[in-house]
Amino acid sequence: MNYQIMIDINKCSGCGICELVCSLHNNRECNPEKSKIRVVRYEDDGTYSCVPVVCQQCEKPACKEACVTKAIYRDPGTNAVVINKQNCFGCKYCFMVCPFGGISIDRDRRVASKCDLCGGEPRCVEFCPKDALRYVRSDKIDITKRRAGVDRYVEELK
Repeated sequence: MNYQIMIDINKCSGCGICELVCSLHNNRECNPEKSKIRVVRYEDDGTYSCVPVVCQQCEKPACKEACVTKAIYRDPGTNAVVINKQNCFGCKYCFMVCPFGGISIDRDRRVASKCDLCGGEPRCVEFCPKDALRYVRSDKIDITKRRAGVDRYVEELK
């Protein structure tokens, strides 16, 4: 069964704790540039929005198909799409084809980097103070989004 990180952009405050926890867990340093989840912050007509961007663990990952060295594979234990850094030489094809911006390039090691779901226990989800991140079965995301849409509709009727 596939799991992925579901993001509720209405709850994200842009605090960046997810980035710090990710970089600390994976690189032993608090450096958002080395995080596998990125909070994109932007302004639109005086309104600020924050959107966490992370690998969507696609069923048919374009990054895996584009990988020249076959360094990207699906972990049999967690079913997460992961990168074998020993096989990656940093060609950036995976980075270019990812439709969600879920892959970055590690500037120090010059290899691709992406969320591996922390072995099935994503730390970003665990430490998100606003519960903007949730670790859910992929097949439950569709149901959750539909319920949220219905809830918004019902709320508007009141």
